Amino acid sequence: MAQDKKQGWRSPLSLPQTSSSALRGKQSVRATFKLTTGCVEAISIVATHLGIKQKSLFDHLAEDSHSLMSIANEIQNRKLKKCQRIQKTYVLSRNSLISLDSVSKDYNAPRDALVEYSVRRLLPIIAKEREKHVLRKKLFVDLTEHFEQGKKLLEKAITDLGEEDPLCDKFGAVMAFYTNAYNNIDSFIERSKIIEEFDHDLRIKLFK
Repeated sequence: MAQDKKQGWRSPLSLPQTSSSALRGKQSVRATFKLTTGCVEAISIVATHLGIKQKSLFDHLAEDSHSLMSIANEIQNRKLKKCQRIQKTYVLSRNSLISLDSVSKDYNAPRDALVEYSVRRLLPIIAKEREKHVLRKKLFVDLTEHFEQGKKLLEKAITDLGEEDPLCDKFGAVMAFYTNAYNNIDSFIERSKIIEEFDHDLRIKLFK
């Protein structure tokens, strides 16, 4: 014990080393871009279908410096073509915004165009999710039929046995969970309808 006092107390935990600048880089900031309708829809679709935040999606795209510089090299010194665009504000990490601004400045490439071309890398994901959406809708029809059968069976059990019967009590709990899950799936499919009318061809002429 005396030896422990001389050496001082040592924590058995080894905490990861970090810096204030690294922590600041992860802070959330807001940035406004002027993007085509297709680009805005693509961002929304991928975030919805993959169940991720748009911030995480932006961070994933912006932190891929190799791809970002490759895109910038392709479009540098070119001016965006005047077309209908939507002014949209997104939340992303400070590091991601710094990366976008830095590449845009170094390559003289429009920041909005960097975002547009980065988002185009998501098109294969959207195409796959579009196929899954069709299958989900078909399966949801079968699920709805099964759900309705479950409700009718519970009603019959209550009529035959009484609401206080152990079977009805346990089956009622199952159907309550089923109802919650069913409603969540229904909401998800309803939100996903945007993918049905999505124009998969985003190869718009952005430059003059």
